[in-house]
Amino acid sequence: MKQTIFVTLNALISLAIGYTVWGIILKGTQEGTIAHSVYKGGPLVVILIMVLLMLIAFVIERYLSLRTAKGKSSVQVFFKNLITHLQSNDYESALAACDKQRGTTANVLRAGIERYMRVKDDASMDVDKRITATQQAIEEANALEGPLLERNLIALSTIASIATMIGLLGTTIGMIRAFAATGSASGGVIDATQLATGISEALVNTAGGLISGILGIFFYNFFVNKVDAFNYTTDEATYEVLQLLKAKEVGRSK
Repeated sequence: MKQTIFVTLNALISLAIGYTVWGIILKGTQEGTIAHSVYKGGPLVVILIMVLLMLIAFVIERYLSLRTAKGKSSVQVFFKNLITHLQSNDYESALAACDKQRGTTANVLRAGIERYMRVKDDASMDVDKRITATQQAIEEANALEGPLLERNLIALSTIASIATMIGLLGTTIGMIRAFAATGSASGGVIDATQLATGISEALVNTAGGLISGILGIFFYNFFVNKVDAFNYTTDEATYEVLQLLKAKEVGRSK
């Protein structure tokens, strides 16, 4: 629900700003300036500005979310301390370390350690069942954390594609107007103003679409790599913790 509200507000606010920039600010600029040339790009400039602002909002949201997912301290230092606590059977301190770090990896490991603490003294479960229960808790926590890391990545990819198409549409409309100016020439004299307006509209929309498209593709790939790095770190950490707990269970059973 919150995600839907965020996307809706993002679109509406970006549209309002886009119309204000194009219909008021750019319209009032001096003839012959670059800003006025952008205004001559036509109403599609409003959509291009809207798309660019939405892209910027999604990028900021992803940056802040992944920064939070990283946690409050170094994952390497946190994991080293966590392993030390687990080796000394100090599970409460291990949970406290997870609570202090508060990153994605820490949240997933905390779920597993908490489940292990509940089942480690359960006489009705053998070694394999206790480890399996711990692994299931980790997988469930990971399934909840994963979508949070990947949220709005599809939006970035979609914006990159849509922006390029909008730019291409503006290019086509501008070229139609330019050719219309040449086709309607009376006495062989071409209306230079209409021709220039059509070409300007085509180029402005092309540039606007390419800017948003390039930025969208760049940030999509950037954040996908970040998410992959998070997932790899979490998988590696959970494997190490499970192996350690399994070794403890085997030692206890002897």
